[in-house]
Amino acid sequence: MTDRQGPTRTALLLENIHPLAVEVLEASGTAVERRMGALTEAELVEALPGVQLLGIRSTTHVTEAVLDAAPDLVAIGAFCIGTNQIDLEAAAARGVAVFNAPFSNTRSVVELVLAEVIALTRQLTVFDDALHAGVWQKSAAGSHEVRGRTLGIVGYGNIGSQLSVVAEALGMRVVFYDTAEKLAMGNAVRLSSLEEVLALADVVTLHVDGRAGNGGLFGAEQFAAMKPGAIFLNLSRGFVVDHGALRDHLVSGHLSGAAVDVFLDEPRRNGDPFDSRLRGLPNVILTPHVGGSTEEAQEDIGRFVAGKLRDFAAHGSTSLSVNMPQVITDGGHATRLGHLHQNVPGVLASVNSILARHGVNVVGQSLTTRGQMGYVVTDVPGPVDDAAVEELRAMPETVRVRVLR
Repeated sequence: MTDRQGPTRTALLLENIHPLAVEVLEASGTAVERRMGALTEAELVEALPGVQLLGIRSTTHVTEAVLDAAPDLVAIGAFCIGTNQIDLEAAAARGVAVFNAPFSNTRSVVELVLAEVIALTRQLTVFDDALHAGVWQKSAAGSHEVRGRTLGIVGYGNIGSQLSVVAEALGMRVVFYDTAEKLAMGNAVRLSSLEEVLALADVVTLHVDGRAGNGGLFGAEQFAAMKPGAIFLNLSRGFVVDHGALRDHLVSGHLSGAAVDVFLDEPRRNGDPFDSRLRGLPNVILTPHVGGSTEEAQEDIGRFVAGKLRDFAAHGSTSLSVNMPQVITDGGHATRLGHLHQNVPGVLASVNSILARHGVNVVGQSLTTRGQMGYVVTDVPGPVDDAAVEELRAMPETVRVRVLR
């Protein structure tokens, strides 16, 4: 696949992405269409022809079928943390770079977790329901301070580790479990198993990623292993928790409360109907996937991800891409060739041999690899003729060639 990228590009931004993303892209010469809701696979297939840059959040899914129908697409921006809604391997195989926002909404999620922990520990949802029903129900029974209680964090990444620090500042004891080796922040204690966390924690909160292996992570067995009267929170992925089992343990009184922000099947647009087995329980806080939905976080995500899309489209930079070899570039080039290829010996020599045969002088070059993929960026002082580009494209190892000016 070959792209000759001039100054005009088109972008489609879905799911109410912050207007700052539009400003960033339009300032770089990109024509932007912005839609408020998510699109189905069929709707996306229909919308993508002619689109080079796609921006989504968590509800729109970019499948292999979508990618097959989008030959003009060069990059996808996930304006959120997770990228499990995108077929990353299929995107890489077609030379489509994927970017996300791994840090921008961390603080917003942490603050929501702590607000919900305090609300549930103080039974604020129960008191609130009673007063709205016209019943005065004042009691200290079952209400606690969070100070001195044990917070168990499952998944100690960007969110889990920052939550650890802030929770400790409130006086909580922190234990955590992660499948990877992670440095404990402050006085937090890393435990060797999920079971140890469940046995010790007064509050268990999930912050795992969207890998397939996390599906069904929390079910009846895990809820039964939690301390009587403990609180459960999930602000990570909807498919990791069995909501039927969670309801059973809430109704029985084994768990004193829960907060859930993510669901297996989430509506695509605001105003669409929503249902859950957890609806109607007074000791449950349900939120519509708003962990990172603060104005501050969305503005930062809009700026960050749009900047990554702009830099890849204009300069070939793959810095912080989740599916491409990492090459950091600048704008100082007359013509730049981006050559994504299978990571096998001899590709760089072949690229340079082709350029030499066509009288193209190389003034700068960077090559990196990632798994089965390699990416070489070559700067040349002037134009490159079509014959040279076609010869690069015809190399058996080539995935995609982009010509940037």
